Amino acid sequence: MRSGDNGLSASGLRRLHEVLARHVDSGKIPGLVALVSRGGETHVETIGSMRHVGGPPMSRDTIFRMASTSKPVSIAAAMVLLDECRLRLDDPVEPWLPELADRQVLKRIDGPLDDTVPARRPITVRDVLTSTFGLGMDMTALGTPIMGAVFAQGLTPNLPEPMPEPDEWMRRLGTLPLMHQPGERWQYQLSSDLVGVLVARVTGQSFEKFLRGRIFDPLGMKDTGFHVPGDKIDRLPTLYAPDPQTGEFTVWDDAEGGRWAEPPAFQGGGGGLVSTVDDYHAYFRMLLNGGIHGNERILSRPAVELMTTNRLTPEQQAPRTAMARDNVHISFGQGQHGGWGFGMAVRTYRGDYASVGQFGWDGGSGTSTYADPEKQLTGILLTQVGATVPNSTWAFHDFWTTVYQAIDD
Repeated sequence: MRSGDNGLSASGLRRLHEVLARHVDSGKIPGLVALVSRGGETHVETIGSMRHVGGPPMSRDTIFRMASTSKPVSIAAAMVLLDECRLRLDDPVEPWLPELADRQVLKRIDGPLDDTVPARRPITVRDVLTSTFGLGMDMTALGTPIMGAVFAQGLTPNLPEPMPEPDEWMRRLGTLPLMHQPGERWQYQLSSDLVGVLVARVTGQSFEKFLRGRIFDPLGMKDTGFHVPGDKIDRLPTLYAPDPQTGEFTVWDDAEGGRWAEPPAFQGGGGGLVSTVDDYHAYFRMLLNGGIHGNERILSRPAVELMTTNRLTPEQQAPRTAMARDNVHISFGQGQHGGWGFGMAVRTYRGDYASVGQFGWDGGSGTSTYADPEKQLTGILLTQVGATVPNSTWAFHDFWTTVYQAIDD
């Protein structure tokens, strides 16, 4: 028995509902919204409530903090600039980001910050877009002086103090040596935030204004941005970071008066967006359609192909491989995709139920967003439980396992 002509079986979609409901019924995830799309049909699940103690039910237009699933969307702004030849992949970034000129590089990743050598070459646009410019979050290097300095300078989200405005953020970034030579190693997070600063300086607009004009508005992504306006704040659930030892629900961010209730000083391409399942569906469907939405071209087909296919060598990806293989207590097994494009992971081998070529990413606030060109499939799972505990990540795994089982053609 099938559900229409999209090749998703009715029995498979029932199983999907049952599996997701099990996670909510366990009490570990207050609520979730999930979307599966294939062909011309879309299936949406809304289960549970917006707060741990109950409250309004989850709905299709619930707005979620997208965390790192911001990365695959925010990178599109840079792709527009590549399409328009306002950026070139192998241009140095110094004309727009002078703070990154004349870099010094650590001799050892765990060495003192003044034990450096000069960078062998300038940082390029390609280095920034592939997350290989030389600085970033490295879960295999926690406790080193450079990681301590990254945190101390307030360069990452999720710290007690919000990130500073972009020029000050860049000034602080420019005080640090690089962890690796430009182009040598993939490093997480900082490149994605740096993309936003680069786009803003090239265009002379705020990052959000450029995204809205070139990506959000053309795609009808009316609920996507870097904060939630007051007339929509009731659609934003409480975000929880449960205690890793006890599992007790701890509020990380409230809707009213929380971090997303006002426009931020820093519009973070690495994790700052809020959105809905339908907004993200429009974006990923555009990518599956080679850059076209309706009758309008948003990105060129080559730009989409660059974003959504592997751009890195095994040597460049060593930190991701090490995290997935050796630090599962941090990654909960995530990261075993094999490849990385621009702003997102790309599957280069069959390591689970997903097809080779699937692209997308997961977020630490309990979000998972991927598309599969081979199957012409989009899947989005949004929760409000952070990755301090593995519960939302277990839900990701079960979601994708059941989604792929539901394909029947």
